[in-house]
Amino acid sequence: MLTIDPLVPNNHLVRKLEAAIDFSFIYPLVEQLYLPNARPSTDPVVLFKMTFIQYVFGIQSMQAMLTFAAMNLKKLANWTWQTA
Repeated sequence: MLTIDPLVPNNHLVRKLEAAIDFSFIYPLVEQLYLPNARPSTDPVVLFKMTFIQYVFGIQSMQAMLTFAAMNLKKLANWTWQTA
């Protein structure tokens, strides 16, 4: 199984947020918005986390958020590759 967990430093703000906040409260709030027999969609917790990170880091748009995520993943992957 592929995981990016080893790529994120232990003291990163995102890890601290993940440890401090239990995002499972979102599921009951959005349960009525999803049909039981519909195609699988993006996990609502993932969508919420993306928006939350967008706010925390002061990112102005969802397009910028996706670019930010892709750039940081590339940086982490390159750093891990070079130090391995």
